[in-house]
Amino acid sequence: MDKLIIGGIELTSRLIIGTGKYPTNKIIPEVIKASKAQVVTVAILRMDFNSKDENILNFIPKSCVLMPNTSGARNADEAIRIAHIAKAAGCGNWIKIEVVSDNKYLLPDNFETIKATEILVKEGFVVLPYMNPDLMAAKRLRDVGAAAVLLNTAIATAENPILMGEAFGLTVDAGRKAYLSGAGAVKIYAEASSPLTGFLGN
Repeated sequence: MDKLIIGGIELTSRLIIGTGKYPTNKIIPEVIKASKAQVVTVAILRMDFNSKDENILNFIPKSCVLMPNTSGARNADEAIRIAHIAKAAGCGNWIKIEVVSDNKYLLPDNFETIKATEILVKEGFVVLPYMNPDLMAAKRLRDVGAAAVLLNTAIATAENPILMGEAFGLTVDAGRKAYLSGAGAVKIYAEASSPLTGFLGN
């Protein structure tokens, strides 16, 4: 079976899902099951270790890789501090870097994201940054050691998050299979897809 290896862990699913914006935390396990996601991200600032009912960690299956994120960080220093807090709290060394310095448009700050990623990778973290789509910034993140680059999904805000989670899981799987199947040969000139011999009695 085709597997993705990140931070020494073999994953059969390439879909990573979040835990925010759902109408209720109770459906999170169902979304995870339907989507077959193995990596789940959660904002470290939303973790309430003193609450048995509202602690988001209670809704994430133990079989999943927990990936805290630095949501709320406005610069690299704040993101790094949140990553350290998450690790000290026992959440492991996987971290999703989110640095949003623009409160109006809520777009990730790629410069600060790259800065935080480089430092945390050197400290031994497995870093998966959330970034504003930019090819050069993505290449720079790769060069400083990012394990993968994340973009956001629309699962949590769908009318039926469980069904949308399943759809995303199928889509990621289909996309991977299409990639592995290999695209057709690229040709300079057009070529008929069906031969014309024998057409209309010829």
